[in-house]
Amino acid sequence: MAPIPGSGLAKGLAVTLRTMTRKSVTEQYPDAQPELPPRTRGVIGLFEENCTVCMLCARECPDWCIYIDSHKETVPPAAPGGRERSRNVLDRFAIDFSLCMYCGICIEVCPFDALFWSPEFEYAETDIRELTHERDKLREWMWTVPAPPALDPAAEEPKEISAARKTAEKLAAAQAQPTEATEATAPGEPSEPQGGES
Repeated sequence: MAPIPGSGLAKGLAVTLRTMTRKSVTEQYPDAQPELPPRTRGVIGLFEENCTVCMLCARECPDWCIYIDSHKETVPPAAPGGRERSRNVLDRFAIDFSLCMYCGICIEVCPFDALFWSPEFEYAETDIRELTHERDKLREWMWTVPAPPALDPAAEEPKEISAARKTAEKLAAAQAQPTEATEATAPGEPSEPQGGES
């Protein structure tokens, strides 16, 4: 059966008329800021105090867009007679967001929670060289990182917490038993001999 001439045009106009009668849900950015989910991959923030310069993030980055420089410092012994230790000190931590593909591998492999996702996305520049953010700029992004979501109230208790709670309850029960035993003795009877007999 041959299609009726103009039926495609009529269907298209019907869709247009249906859409015209509905209320618009367009948010007028930048007047209305979008409500982004907390796990939005906007920009990466650096919590510098947690960074141990282990270089895992730079080694695992598929784009090689993380630049880290450091030097070693000698730390005096904590106690007298101890030996001196050396530690890495961070000199430079930069991420080139013109190369970054926002895969999040650097955040996942960081063993010390020094890198975090921030939902901020308004960091466009007119010069591509300005998209290399140094550690001061990355530190500023940390203030925009949202708090972690609350735990599910119906979730199972973590094994570490339940083991620690059981140990604390056993310790409290063991400490409560001697006090209960001393309270149970009669007032005229001595609870334990105080010394040798004379």
